[in-house]
Amino acid sequence: MEKTSWAVRAAESIMERTPKLYEDRGYQGKWSYDYGVVLKGFELLWNQTGDRRYLQFIQDNMDYFVQEDGMIKGYRLDEYNIDHINNGKMLFVLYNETKQEKYKQAAALLRKQLQSHPRTSEGAFWHKQIYPYQIWLDGLYMGSPFYLEYVLAFEEGKNVEDVTKQFILCEQHTKDAETGLLFHAWDEKRVQPWCHPETGLSENFWGRSLGWFVMALADVLALLPESHRDYKELSRILNDTLTAIRKYQDADSGVWYQVLNQGGRKGNYLEASASSMIVYALAKGIRLGVLDESWYEILDQAYHGLIAEFVLETKEGWVNLNKNCQVAGLGGADQRDGTYAYYISEPIVTNDQKGLGAFLQACGEYEALKR
Repeated sequence: MEKTSWAVRAAESIMERTPKLYEDRGYQGKWSYDYGVVLKGFELLWNQTGDRRYLQFIQDNMDYFVQEDGMIKGYRLDEYNIDHINNGKMLFVLYNETKQEKYKQAAALLRKQLQSHPRTSEGAFWHKQIYPYQIWLDGLYMGSPFYLEYVLAFEEGKNVEDVTKQFILCEQHTKDAETGLLFHAWDEKRVQPWCHPETGLSENFWGRSLGWFVMALADVLALLPESHRDYKELSRILNDTLTAIRKYQDADSGVWYQVLNQGGRKGNYLEASASSMIVYALAKGIRLGVLDESWYEILDQAYHGLIAEFVLETKEGWVNLNKNCQVAGLGGADQRDGTYAYYISEPIVTNDQKGLGAFLQACGEYEALKR
């Protein structure tokens, strides 16, 4: 791949700037889902280029955590945190390439969490044990692609319906009839301070949560056999969700806002991670044939918008990705209330790993599509 590739430039920047992702800003060796977002981008590049440095980068970062006996440093199954599944997606490529048993054992450990992970009355995974009876859009990305890849690789494809059901239930409970967008989260018990007492829904459409959801759908549709009974339904959900998201694409920049549907409102801003995730889902959806060719125009505008709006190159030639929401959630110790004021109050940072990882994946998919 040519050096002008934004995916290659982003990957090179990450390798030079943060060779150890777990030592980057404030992670202090925590088992954090952010690494998996970045490393999925490296896996995409490894598959596209065959450049072993990309595989080595994945292995070096995962080997800090994965012990010889398959245990994972800093991971506790009994925390029942769906975020902690995300990095497990890297274990498949490592096992396939190295045949080291520890990667398979580590994947089995994460799979074990999903066997006993608490669920809503209909069988949707809680976001975390500390967030009971709650479906968050973020969680679909964290858990479902890993779950599907695991059952296809090691369980003869049994129970695939349990994966597809997660998306069907999520859409059913979070979709807004008026806009077609999905609210950030839903509380089955309708007791959380952030939720509507009758619907159980949070108040706003957070850009990145929708980004997580459409990325997750694209990743699951890439793995799901087309003959599966839910393939058409998941394709519909991706088409419908992106059709709703498309209506809020900023006409001037081609990208999307932090609070997706309130573009002109004071304090709102164009946000890099959400925009990157949407570009990724669009490009991958087109490549898979799940989205038809009418989507090319929106994709082109959005991709060029990503580069123009968010990317600055440093004097070293490194890629800086600006305007990333550092983190946003609901409830918890910080009493996050899900209001508009809340979403725009969270820190806006440069080179957040989730944003960089999504950007790397978006460029990798877009550039492959264009080739």
